This record gives sequence, structure tokens and C-alpha cells, in this order.
Amino acid sequence: MPERPLHLLWLQSGGCGGCRLSLIGAEGPDLLTTFAAAGIEVLWHPSLSAETGRSAIEIIEEAVSGEVTLDILCLEGSVMRGPNGTGRFHMMAGTGRPVMGWISDLAKVAGHVVAVGSCAAFGGITAAGANEVEACGLAYEGTEPGGLLGHGFLSRSGLPVINVAGCPIHPAWLTETLHQIAAGRFGRADLDEWERPVSYTNHLVHHGCSRNEFYEFKASAERLCDLGCMMENLGCRGTRARADCNIRRWNGSGSCIDGGYPCINCTSPGFKEPGHSFTATPKISGIPVGLPMDMPKAWFVALAALSKAATPVRLKTNATADRVAVPLHDRKKRA
Repeated sequence: MPERPLHLLWLQSGGCGGCRLSLIGAEGPDLLTTFAAAGIEVLWHPSLSAETGRSAIEIIEEAVSGEVTLDILCLEGSVMRGPNGTGRFHMMAGTGRPVMGWISDLAKVAGHVVAVGSCAAFGGITAAGANEVEACGLAYEGTEPGGLLGHGFLSRSGLPVINVAGCPIHPAWLTETLHQIAAGRFGRADLDEWERPVSYTNHLVHHGCSRNEFYEFKASAERLCDLGCMMENLGCRGTRARADCNIRRWNGSGSCIDGGYPCINCTSPGFKEPGHSFTATPKISGIPVGLPMDMPKAWFVALAALSKAATPVRLKTNATADRVAVPLHDRKKRA
């Protein structure tokens, strides 16, 4: 526990607020208990704080001036730089200044800068398409380094922007990171190549997936309501997506795949524009383009052929059913 509370300031920029809603839903413990246990004091948060208007602006001004030490700056949502780099698409009410100017000033004095969600990290959904609003992340514009703060930005701690990517984030991805920061145990080795915390990106969404038996035998779903593996036909990227969604369950019980929807790899920089429908798997000569991470194509083709040849009738039938059509049965038990 630090000698004094660590001061956290949270700003919302161009986004839907989904990461904040996910965070407020944290369980075991709840969000406020998590902050208290880490010794974190929230200077201002758009949903948790009572201050509004001039009172909220004064808190931000005190952080910029150094009157109050800013230990952790959290940004949710992409930075809105339009039109023509002026930032006037998103102004801080009552200040006459674009929000992106306040973000830059706060980042310069912050001990740690945390991008909460893929929008704040890489630009996210807000930057999709023609990006008329000129949205970007704090340190990236899509896959290109730079963003608002520029390539090579380091906070007062000597760390780059910590990208807690996801759309939305799992609440524990952020609270675990904040606890590590508060304990003084978060360093460069705790970040992956996209500066995301390795506490969750050292896993694949595929790990712990409830459909893994179907995947092993390449027993594939054909419709979203089917029980089978969604990689071959329905665009699931769980074998390539870096996150622990099926290990660290959402709300203690589920994940996107458990809900019947394919993983769209929302923790990656370019997830928003895969070049095809989220629920379709592009193929070349019948072979899925998005093969499992680190697996050579020839090996996958050979293993898939063997797996399909050995698929039990139970899995082959259930894969294209919306409920268990053929139940498990112990062959040793005679009828």
C-alpha cells in the first residue's frame, strides 16, 4: 500500500462508454472496494464523481498545474482530432479548449497513462471507415505508432501508454493492472508488443473455450445458433485473439462465444475492419485464411483432414444443431 493514496483521473472521449459500464459491473470485489484495496483515490470519474461543470474543471486544472499529483490518467474512448486537426469536434464544456488539449497536458504530468479500451488504445470503432472525425488512440493510429501523444511517449514513470485493449474491456483487466501499478510492480516486462498487459494477452481466447471439443475434430457450426466450432464458417478468431475471455469469465459465467457469437479479436488494433463480415470466414481453396496462431498452413490442413475423418457421430451431429441431439453415452454400458 503506498504512503498516500494514488490519484486517478478518468476522462471520456470519443466512444460509447461501454468500457466504463463494464468496469462498474466488476465483481468479487466490486469496483469501489477494488480502488480502496489498491489505495487509489479517484479525483474525478464521469460516472462515479459528484462534481460537474466548473467543479470538475477545477479538479482537472489542479492536476495539470501540479497542485494535485496525478498518478494515473485513464482515458476511455478515442481522441477526436477533427476537423482538420483542431479538435473542435470534441470541446471541454466551459473551457473553450478541445478535449485533446487537456488530454495532452494531463499526460505530460501523469505518473502512468492508461488507455482504457481499444478506442483509447488504437482508435477503435470510432476511427473505422473514412474516419471523418480524425479519431486516433493515445499512442497508436490503428496499427501505426504515433496517435495523439506521438511515437516514443513515456509517462513520468518511464513507461509508454498502457493499452488495456478490448471492446469493451473485462473489468479485471484494468483493476488487475491498477493493483500492479499501486504496488509498484508494473514494468515494461508486463507489456506485450502492443503495450497491452500480458496478464491477459499471454492467453488466447481459444484457451478454455467451451467449444474446444468441436474444434479438435473440426466439427463446425454452419449457423450462429449451432453448437459447433465457429472458426471454419462463422469468422471466429479465438485461435488468434489475445485475451483470456474464456478463462476469466465475464460476470463470472460467460463470454462472447458462450453467448453464441464468434470472437472478433477486439483486443487487436485492426479488429474493427477485418475486410469481411464478422460472422464469415474468408477462405482460399476452402482453407480458412485466419489459421490458428503459430501453426503452419500445411500442418493445419493435414490435421484438419485427419480430425474430420475421425469425428464421432455425436459431434458431427451436434455441431449443426442448436441443442444436444446426440447425448454422451458410455459404450461400456450395454443397453
